[in-house]
Amino acid sequence: MGAELPDYYFRVRENGAFVFRVDTENRQRRIEMDQIAVVNIRNGDIKPHGDRKLSDQDLHEIKTWMTDRMALLADRDIDDIHRAVDYLNLTTHWAQTKAQDAQLEQVTDDLLLAMHDLRTVLVRKKADRLIKASKAK
Repeated sequence: MGAELPDYYFRVRENGAFVFRVDTENRQRRIEMDQIAVVNIRNGDIKPHGDRKLSDQDLHEIKTWMTDRMALLADRDIDDIHRAVDYLNLTTHWAQTKAQDAQLEQVTDDLLLAMHDLRTVLVRKKADRLIKASKAK
């Protein structure tokens, strides 16, 4: 481990994190992690652990982490969508060049329904954006 540890550690969970204060300033020079809070990034809740009162510094660090985490998750979401486009292209190439009839039979209906559903949503959302843009002018 590096010589300089952060003051806070965030143990990520599905919708937020457990927040720990990191302490190395003890007699044994051990790393101690004291849980100070639980955060939920979906609803913005910050709940102190036990009877703890969070300092202004604690709240600042937690809110900064929450903002950074939400930005990271948003970036991951859009990256996943770009990957989905790549997978669709790879699937098209597979279906056209490599797929056997039995393989196509296994996946064709599911793919057609999923693509129809996606197309319906995308067309509706695009129309909504165009209508909103024309009203804004």
